[in-house]
Amino acid sequence: MLNRVLIIDDDKELCALIKQSVAAENIDSDHCYSGADGLSMLEKNDYQLVLLDVMMPGMDGFETMEKIRKKSSVPILMLTSKNDSTSKVHGLRSGADDYLTKPFNTEELIARVLSLIRRYTRFNLAGDHSQPLTYQGLTIDMDSRSVTTQNGIFELPPKEFDLLLFCAKNQGKILTKQQIYEEVWGEPYVYDDSNIMAIISRLRKKIEPDSGAPYYIQTVKGIGYRFNKEV
Repeated sequence: MLNRVLIIDDDKELCALIKQSVAAENIDSDHCYSGADGLSMLEKNDYQLVLLDVMMPGMDGFETMEKIRKKSSVPILMLTSKNDSTSKVHGLRSGADDYLTKPFNTEELIARVLSLIRRYTRFNLAGDHSQPLTYQGLTIDMDSRSVTTQNGIFELPPKEFDLLLFCAKNQGKILTKQQIYEEVWGEPYVYDDSNIMAIISRLRKKIEPDSGAPYYIQTVKGIGYRFNKEV
């Protein structure tokens, strides 16, 4: 079965270019030019990735992503012409899995698309059942990519789940930001920690009893993070 992506962007020429580029990688695609239409298509079809433009008339990309995240953990790659860290962090904190600034070359786009799809499908393979990981007050279910905490049950987006699982499987070990980035993003570390910080911030809000005083994912100042060895 072909992987399938949804492109939501009001730039018709860019949609056509992306569609052509992913087709060369044997990836099927649909496209639409507004957030509202994108939400409608997500209700009707299964996708392994959404490519979402930030600057669209009417419902912008951030609002569209917020609505997607209420119903789905499908990976979201945000596309924007804004080359500033504030927009990037906003997108990542709001639920994006990755971020690509326009203009971009098709090689970088395809690399990110393939990486996100590979990680998403890896945790959705039929018959790939694993026992949940259980800690004090926290259960990580690898089949559903969800966590159960005193705050409730959360189905995690791919980057959040990958990061949490990597830390949990290395319980008690200090993991550098470079180790985390190269494991979770699957590419060389680029000395930009905003991605890691945004994902951890989102995770803490879901799994920590008090996100201001983290119990599970602890910060090791100047180095990285550690999953609490006492839980």
